[in-house]
Amino acid sequence: MAEAFKFELVSPERLMVSEDVEEVVVPGQEGYFTVLAKHAPVMATLQPGVIEVKTAAGQTERYCVFGGFVDILPEACTLLAESAVNVNDIDPADIEQRISNAREDVEDAKDDDSRSKAMMYLDQLTTLQGAILPA
Repeated sequence: MAEAFKFELVSPERLMVSEDVEEVVVPGQEGYFTVLAKHAPVMATLQPGVIEVKTAAGQTERYCVFGGFVDILPEACTLLAESAVNVNDIDPADIEQRISNAREDVEDAKDDDSRSKAMMYLDQLTTLQGAILPA
């Protein structure tokens, strides 16, 4: 049995999760990575994606996040999300609206750097849509 540590998922609206967990899979800007107890201290930027949390009770929970930061210490992991929702509560219309807005941002980009960032965000959203919503 893996060692447990404190995990908190905070969205602007509320504290969504605060419990002991064994493992958290995080969508970092450089790719997904796993956090276990006694992880080296890290602060990282998040990309839109799905967080998978294995609780100390052995349950697996999934949350969709749309950016933010994660602060990892050996005894705790705190995820500050720009926006977060339990995967079971996903509104397909919300994902579609975010994708539509991202497409507009690509079209309205004034320079190559802005266009590149907007295209990356659009790609992340469409990948997320494919991962969490049925075809």
